Amino acid sequence: MSALAWIAFVSLAAWGWLLLGQGFFWRTDQRLPRREEPASRPGDEPGDWPGVVIVVPARDEAGVLPESLPSLLAQDYPGRAGIVLVDDGSTDGTGELARDLAARLGGLPLSVVSPGEPEPGWTGKLWALRHGIALARAREPEYLLLTDADIAHAPGSLRALVAAARTHDLDLVSQMARLRTASGWERLVVPAFVYFFCQLYPFRRVNRPGARTVAAAGGCVLLRAGAAERAGVPASIRQAVIDDVALARAVARSGGRVWLGLAEEVTSVRPYPRLADLWRMVSRSAYAQLLHSPVLLAGTVAGLAVVYLVPPVALFAGAAGGDRAAAWAGGLAWAVMTATYLPMVRHYRQPMALAPLLPFTALLYLLMTVDSAVRHHRGRGAAWKGRTYGKPDPAGTGAGGRREPRRGAAPEL
Repeated sequence: MSALAWIAFVSLAAWGWLLLGQGFFWRTDQRLPRREEPASRPGDEPGDWPGVVIVVPARDEAGVLPESLPSLLAQDYPGRAGIVLVDDGSTDGTGELARDLAARLGGLPLSVVSPGEPEPGWTGKLWALRHGIALARAREPEYLLLTDADIAHAPGSLRALVAAARTHDLDLVSQMARLRTASGWERLVVPAFVYFFCQLYPFRRVNRPGARTVAAAGGCVLLRAGAAERAGVPASIRQAVIDDVALARAVARSGGRVWLGLAEEVTSVRPYPRLADLWRMVSRSAYAQLLHSPVLLAGTVAGLAVVYLVPPVALFAGAAGGDRAAAWAGGLAWAVMTATYLPMVRHYRQPMALAPLLPFTALLYLLMTVDSAVRHHRGRGAAWKGRTYGKPDPAGTGAGGRREPRRGAAPEL
C-alpha cells in the first residue's frame, strides 16, 4: 500500500475508536427533562425548595444585558432566590443598566456590586465571582447559580436545575448553553465548537459517579454552596483561564458529584457574526487548554490533521491517482466522521449538509489553536475585555496574575 493509504487507514482506525471508545461523545441525549415533561413521578421535584443566589459576573455587557438579565429577573422559582450582579470595572454603564432593568421589570431582587480591580494572581472573572459568592453566602443559600451575563434562561430554568440537583444529590449541575447560530460563520463553527468540547469531555463519562473525566460549562453552573466551600472555590482556581473545567475538577476532587448536559432552555445571546469574532473567541484559550505546552501543541496539530484532514484528502487524491485503498479508507473515515457530527448538527437545527464540512471547520480550529500559541509566545496570552493573562504561576501568583490592560481583547463565549 502507498504511504497515503497507510495514513488513511490510521485515520479510519482512529474514527473507529472515537465512534465506540470515547464515551459515545457524539450522542446528544445528556439533558435535563423538558419542563413540559416533568415531574410525573413522586420525588421528581423537591418538597421544599432551597434558597438560591444567582451570581452574574459582568464586564462591559451593556450590549447583551437587555436580553439576558430580564430572563433571570423573571425566573419562576418557588423558593427564596435573588441575584447578585458583579460589575467588574465596566466602562459602558453595565451596572446602571442592570439597576434600571430591575427597577422597570421587577421580579427577583437584584443587587449590583463592584469588587474593584483584580489582585495579582486572579483572572478577572474569578475575582468577580469571589466577590459575588462572598456576598451571596451572607444570605445562606443552599445553592449558587453561576451564570454569564450573555446567557438567557427560560422561566423554568432555575427550577429544573435545582430539581435535578436535589433529586440526584448532585453538587454541581451544569448545562452547555445553546449558542447563537444566526450568521453563516456561526452555523459553520459553533456546532463544531460544542462537538469538539464533547469529544474532549464526553458528557456520559462526566456524569458517571466517581468519573475521572470531569468538566462543566461556565455559562450555567448550579453549585451547592457547601461544595464550593469544601473545594475552596474560587480561590483554589483563581488563575484558571478555562475556569469552568477547573471549577468542576475542584468540586470533584473534594468529593462532590458533577453532572453536565446540553441545554434546551439556556441560550447565549452574544453574537459572533464574523469569522474574526469566532477566531478570537477560540484562540483566546486554546493554548491554555494545552497547558501552554509546545509538545501538546505539536501532538494536537498532528492529531487534527490525521483525524480530520486526511480522510477527504485521501478520498480525492486516491480517486484521482488510482489508489483505491487510500480512497476507500479515506471515504469510510469521512463517512464515520460525518455520522458522528450529525446529532450535533441536528441539535442546533442546522441543515444536514453542514455535517460533511467538518474537515474544513477542523482546519479552522487547527489554525486558531496555532494562532493561540503564537499569541502566547508574543506575550499576548489569553485575553478578555482589556485584560491579558499569561501562563499560570505554579506558586499561585506572579505569571498568572493580571497584566496591563490591552485593547482589542477577545469576547468570552
